[in-house]
Amino acid sequence: MSRTRVRAEDLFCARCRRAVRPGAAHWPEGYLCAGCYAQALETYGTCTGCGVDRLTPGLAPDGGKLCTDCAGGLGNFTCERCGQEARRYRRGICGRCVLAERLHELLDDGTGRIRPELLPLFDTLRQMRRPWGGLTWTNQPHVQQNLQALARNQVPLTHEGLSQLTPWRSVAYLRDLLMQCGVLPPADRHLLLFQRWLAEKLPTVSDPEHRKLLDLFATWHIQRRLRTLASRGLVTGSQTQQARNKLYLAINFLDHIAQRGRALADCTQADVDTWYAGGYTARRLTHSFLRWAMQSKHMPTVTIPHRSTANPKPITQHQRLALLRQLMNRDDIPLQDCVAAVLVLLYAQPLTRITRLSTDDAQHEHGKVLVRLGDPPSPVPAPFAGMLLKYLEQRPNTKTATNPDARWLFPGRRAGQPMTPEAMAPRLRQLGFPTRPGRTAAIRQLVLQAPAPVIARMLGYNDDHTTRLAEETGGTWRRYAAGDHSR
Repeated sequence: MSRTRVRAEDLFCARCRRAVRPGAAHWPEGYLCAGCYAQALETYGTCTGCGVDRLTPGLAPDGGKLCTDCAGGLGNFTCERCGQEARRYRRGICGRCVLAERLHELLDDGTGRIRPELLPLFDTLRQMRRPWGGLTWTNQPHVQQNLQALARNQVPLTHEGLSQLTPWRSVAYLRDLLMQCGVLPPADRHLLLFQRWLAEKLPTVSDPEHRKLLDLFATWHIQRRLRTLASRGLVTGSQTQQARNKLYLAINFLDHIAQRGRALADCTQADVDTWYAGGYTARRLTHSFLRWAMQSKHMPTVTIPHRSTANPKPITQHQRLALLRQLMNRDDIPLQDCVAAVLVLLYAQPLTRITRLSTDDAQHEHGKVLVRLGDPPSPVPAPFAGMLLKYLEQRPNTKTATNPDARWLFPGRRAGQPMTPEAMAPRLRQLGFPTRPGRTAAIRQLVLQAPAPVIARMLGYNDDHTTRLAEETGGTWRRYAAGDHSR
């Protein structure tokens, strides 16, 4: 590999055609930007030239992958310590060896050895396919302090002990890693995060009477409901965010009536009406606090106003088809977002269900591509079938320690966790793909094209819901009887 100085305006990446900075890596095929260079040195497989399974950073004229020997002129990437081919980090040593060296220092229990209980974490981190991410993470001072605190038993190696560490986002990431590698027993991460947030939030309420009421509300309503949800399955981020919003609104409502010179026990209908007049939709979750307060005799009975908050108007069929065409023609949309948008616009899937799909739900059998959203699986038409297959080969967040063997269709950045709806929604919205109006338009169009019970089974919808939509849209399949019609 050589580095040549040329004018900045003449530098373009040979692979992605983006402009590159002077001093960029120069291979026989041309200059490479930092992203393509890193990706090339993380690509392993069978060389199309010699047939050997090894590092294949080079490109053949037909697009095949070449090893360093067959490509020629790329450089030597053999680690001087472990003998493996990989991108070097320092002094001829690969990133994985440097990461292992750093982890030895951070997980040392004070005897020169890694704390035995943390050996599974050490193995998980040092084996990640992209050690650069681990090096960046362990280079942060708070991560180093937390790992050393656990290694030297300065805090207990338990869920309760982790709650003593800061900052909470970094601790949540570490907790997920410890659960994934078996160091800590499984626990509901969102419930734990909410309990930690609540313990930090309540002391910030200055009024002691308000703080007492909020503590009771959080204990007997909010946390009780979250524990009920947890007994049925894992609590989601949306559910804990709604719980936080309920407490925020309860705090603001108590401040509202305090400014009007009243305590909660003296609250009037006018106080409630004035509160909701300031923005009904944004304050609708105050319903929970007011109902709890009335049932528990902390405030007199009042009437809680009600307004319809129905789904927004769906986009038109013309707009829906135009968005689907954009997915085929636009080059600026990440493949991950394309697949998610297709599932919304073509199959009327909500983000809460899309983010829980696994790679097993995408099936490629007998030359056909299917996606399992219900029973039977739904066919994927071209060109979206090719898009889905291409995405399966390059899912994000699978080269770090968090999700190396993840089966999630959309792996997240947390260990063992999929991407969250809260993370996916703004990505699609920023690209101009409305999720709820698009999903509503899709399901209303689908029940016009096939019997509502069939659509319900294939897409995982409720029969009554699709039947009602078919009636509203004037579908001609309203007399179709649900059941097996194959005989």
